[in-house]
Amino acid sequence: MKQVVAVLFLSFLFIGCKKGEQLMSIEDYIIANALSNSIQQDSKGFYYKIEQAGSGTAPTLTSKVTIYYKGYLTNGTVFDQTGTAANYESGNPVTFNLNQLIPGWQLGLPLIKPGGKIKLYLPPSLGYGAYGAGSIPGNAALIFEITLVGVS
Repeated sequence: MKQVVAVLFLSFLFIGCKKGEQLMSIEDYIIANALSNSIQQDSKGFYYKIEQAGSGTAPTLTSKVTIYYKGYLTNGTVFDQTGTAANYESGNPVTFNLNQLIPGWQLGLPLIKPGGKIKLYLPPSLGYGAYGAGSIPGNAALIFEITLVGVS
């Protein structure tokens, strides 16, 4: 009986872990992709790269932000985006109250101004945590490409 249970356990383990689909921590992702020299680490525990600073007034926690974005897991799986797969900026931008977004966005978006672009590398604690959300598994590190269109 113990052998049957062990075989079933190993079968489920291998079925759930297809090659190339495993998720990495954000630190492992940064190392594996040789990003450590091109990104910055914030004292709050996330990493970022400002690709374009933008101009005007940076958002605050009480701002409404209008953005284009693409979110994906460390294995490259896109879980949400504006626009098309080829260009996340090709659709209509979306507007959110910054204080209603995940902590990583609340901390990262104020680093840029309208017209700015930022790439955020977030640990699970600044994303969706242990439980995940929708197609995002629990304890998943997240990567976002965000263009800040406007602040109000």
